Amino acid sequence: MAEETTPRTPAAPTAKGSKPGERALVWAQRLWRPAGTAIAVVLTLLVTWHVIYGRHGVSVWEQKRAEDRSLQQQIKDLEQQNAEMRNQIQHLQSDPDAIEREAREKLHYAKPGEVIYTLPAQK
Repeated sequence: MAEETTPRTPAAPTAKGSKPGERALVWAQRLWRPAGTAIAVVLTLLVTWHVIYGRHGVSVWEQKRAEDRSLQQQIKDLEQQNAEMRNQIQHLQSDPDAIEREAREKLHYAKPGEVIYTLPAQK
């Protein structure tokens, strides 16, 4: 018959009657799990805070997104103004009557013999 061998584990030393080194080891083993858990929780909280409020966090990202939307809207408005101005330039270059109308309305030019009356602006 074969003998069964079971691994022998040393019995856990008790606090009384054990060597100081063994007592410190037992104490460290008992405190390791709660201390490790507390450290993990603290690290998790720090990382979460950094992800939300850090230099490249979610709050900064939201601000940048809002700024991007605002700038995109400004770009669209400016592109529309540019298109309108290009149309006006093309119209002024091709139509002599448009040039005359602009000169009369904006520069208050008049043909010989004409009188221009300017009314005060309404408030």
